[in-house]
Amino acid sequence: MTELTPTGAVPSPPAEPPAPHLAPHAVPWQHAIAWFEDAMRLFKWRPVTWMALALVTVVVDLVCQALPDPWTVLGKFATPLVACGLVYAAAAADRHTTVRLGFALRAFGLPTGTLLAVLLASFVTFAAEAATAWWLADVNLLTSAHDARDLSVAAVFGVYAIGVLVSLPVTFVPFAALFERVALRPAFAASWRAFVLNTPPLIVYGGISLALLGLGVATLGLGLLLVLPLWAASSYLAWKDIFGIKEAPEA
Repeated sequence: MTELTPTGAVPSPPAEPPAPHLAPHAVPWQHAIAWFEDAMRLFKWRPVTWMALALVTVVVDLVCQALPDPWTVLGKFATPLVACGLVYAAAAADRHTTVRLGFALRAFGLPTGTLLAVLLASFVTFAAEAATAWWLADVNLLTSAHDARDLSVAAVFGVYAIGVLVSLPVTFVPFAALFERVALRPAFAASWRAFVLNTPPLIVYGGISLALLGLGVATLGLGLLLVLPLWAASSYLAWKDIFGIKEAPEA
């Protein structure tokens, strides 16, 4: 029997959540430049809070590296989740709403499946960097005792270059997981398809990202307060562009 509301009307069925965006399309390589240009626009929305979020991310990473073994491994879990605050900031700035420092803790309350997707995407990049550091200089990035001085400038560049390159196929996994709660497997599959369809713009994107990272290293880490927000905002905008997302999603 159909139930009626107090006014006598038949209640509407609950609205189904919108379907996730899992079908990427190809864009011209020039869009990579536009992603960074628009990222600067988002950064200008609340630059002080953006830099504060970047500073928290860097501090958490440095503190975790300073911990004795095996606790230093916690940084490989904590830092990517804290960095999600920059992703939330990109969406907030895109909607012209408040960018909050509290975004740095927001990811820690996510469902397990979402956390796994974010952490696995980060681990793919770190694993490539760790393997490169070990191969080039016998430096173990998994221990707190590793000495960065064992890495020459060329080796540091090589480690980060490999990290950026390997990260490109999984660039969009966190966005699908954070904003649309896509399960791990389809999130990785969608990100891979996006990379295959958009290899030229993403290679350009990776090159610009590497150049920005060089700025961060050259300024003894101070430049990361600008670089990290630009990375987060530009990758967020790339996700929207490649997956045809018009409205900034609510996380």
